[in-house]
Amino acid sequence: MTLTDTAIRAAKPREKAYKLADGGGLYLLVNSGGGKLWRMKYRMGGKEKLLSFGAYPAVSLRDARERRDEAKRLLAGGKDPMVEKQKAALAASISAANTFEAVAEELIAKAKGEERAEATLNKKRWLLSLLRPSIGSLPISDIKPSELLAALRAVEKTGKRETANRMRAFAGAVFKYAISTDRAEDNPAANLQGALAAPKTAHRAAILDPEEFGQLLRAIDGFAGQPTTKNALILLAHLFCRPGELRAAAWSEFDLAKGLWTIPEGRMKMRRLHVVPLSTQALAILTDMKALTGRGYYVFPSVRSTKRPLSENTFNAALRRLGYDKDEVTAHGFRSTASTILNESGLWSADAIERALAHKDRDEVRGTYDRGVRLEERAKMMQWWSDYLDRLREIGAVAA
Repeated sequence: MTLTDTAIRAAKPREKAYKLADGGGLYLLVNSGGGKLWRMKYRMGGKEKLLSFGAYPAVSLRDARERRDEAKRLLAGGKDPMVEKQKAALAASISAANTFEAVAEELIAKAKGEERAEATLNKKRWLLSLLRPSIGSLPISDIKPSELLAALRAVEKTGKRETANRMRAFAGAVFKYAISTDRAEDNPAANLQGALAAPKTAHRAAILDPEEFGQLLRAIDGFAGQPTTKNALILLAHLFCRPGELRAAAWSEFDLAKGLWTIPEGRMKMRRLHVVPLSTQALAILTDMKALTGRGYYVFPSVRSTKRPLSENTFNAALRRLGYDKDEVTAHGFRSTASTILNESGLWSADAIERALAHKDRDEVRGTYDRGVRLEERAKMMQWWSDYLDRLREIGAVAA
């Protein structure tokens, strides 16, 4: 006699568990605690086996019968329903662990383990949040370029070209990680190179908020890398020259007694000799460096060879090591910081600031005569700037 929902609901627990048969090997086990569990008895290879279909009422009578019938179809085909159930569970588990979201989360966890800055991790999480609704739940090995492109185009259409391109770059990193961990064979993001509109050209990243720049100065103070790199970064902040000008600075260019650094025109972007007044703080750093590298040609030689200056990527690599992403700050961005704060202070003429930045003067004759005239003002300005940085580093935001 087959079961009915009425009979199942009426079944009460007893001192010992008992069975209510439904037919075809299916029965309901009513245990002493009142739980009602679906079971199916079958034989495979001459051995009696038992399948579990879940608990009633979560699994209804109709659901239990459908699962029994599916098990019988497998048996008729020579397959063990228990083995097939285990395979399905394993496949579901693997699929859940190999979705785009799961792999991306794993990659972010890896970055966290590598002690990447929290700001960097948050940007990765943000990019994942933008991709999650469209491809997050998809098996990473099955995602097609068209599916990823649709997600990127949706953001691009809102005018956020830069964000769309960052999403593609982040997705590419996730796919590369999946490939390296044998969970994907292709990188759909790589196939979309050039498919998005190019983002508008952006200025080099810079920290313009004084308090945040003070935090950066404190971070540089705690830099655990090469002393040469640390001193170069500090001096770059005080002098706000172009990174390449400082990297290749030679001792012969400095007159520490007069407090001047004269950069020959051949090393200047504008191909014009440039004189930089040195603050007491800058002179102190250079005095320290004199003891370290004063016998060589370069003030900041490469760690591999004293015959070469610091490499082109040294400053930005150091900033990345300190936890600052390339979208937050670059070595060249120190110039924007100084320009912004010096102009906003209202204490210095625009000419003095522009001359300190070694920008090209539209009036070449005026520029030639202006060098000496503005040097005194620039010397005062450079000392003010170094004092200002000291206050920023010590107490955070200060009034200009």
